[in-house]
Amino acid sequence: MARKIIVRPTASPASSVLALAVGAAALGALAIGALAIGRLAVGRLEIKKARFGTLEVDELTVHRLHVLERHEGDS
Repeated sequence: MARKIIVRPTASPASSVLALAVGAAALGALAIGALAIGRLAVGRLEIKKARFGTLEVDELTVHRLHVLERHEGDS
């Protein structure tokens, strides 16, 4: 009794490994981009220690600072 053997086509191992590597590289690039955008947004102002009420700052890095003084008669 002869049996028919059906061989199903499968993707070659090299193409699946290549697809996995491309996907991992894309995910890594996305993560690095998100970190870079976050660093730019947060990196403009660094406050190491602050207490509000009366302001006491231990260490402060500011790239651009505008100070507005208000006097008692100003509204």
